[in-house]
Amino acid sequence: MNEHEKAKEQEQEPDTETEVIDKEVTDEEDIVDVLTDEELLDGQLQALMDEKEQLQDRVLRVQAEFDNFKRRTEKERIAERKYKSQEVITELLPVLDNFERALQTEVTEESKGFVEGIQMVYNQFVEALKSQGIEAIDTVNKEFDPNMHHAVMQVEEADFDSNIVVEELQKGFLLKDKVIRPAMVKVNK
Repeated sequence: MNEHEKAKEQEQEPDTETEVIDKEVTDEEDIVDVLTDEELLDGQLQALMDEKEQLQDRVLRVQAEFDNFKRRTEKERIAERKYKSQEVITELLPVLDNFERALQTEVTEESKGFVEGIQMVYNQFVEALKSQGIEAIDTVNKEFDPNMHHAVMQVEEADFDSNIVVEELQKGFLLKDKVIRPAMVKVNK
């Protein structure tokens, strides 16, 4: 064999030491590939877990909003039922005022029957309003309450303490627990 053929043959025959190193490199590459695959899977798993947490948080928020909506609408519905007659009663209060003015007129023998009829209708009207939860606000000799009274005048009278209602100029009314018309009053300084 000539030297050229020997060199060719040595090139084709792998060196055992080189083969082991190549084998190790291949094993390390496999390990790196496996680790990289696991890291990718861990990253994907973490991303999925984060997404799941975000979706759960979102579901909880939507559920809370829905619960708040249900409570709010139920509260509004109850208030609507409770104060359903407010609009009509507000329209009728001037009629009640006019009845009271009519009853303050001087009664003569000729108008006595008419006034009694008006009084009966007035009483029936007041009872109908009471059945709907309407109450007159008590004012005279009571302490002034800006939530229930509308002060239109201030007077100085020695017979009354300070901040006490002296006179009622127009009746105020409550519908259940809500002021639908404050009473117009004179208040002592």
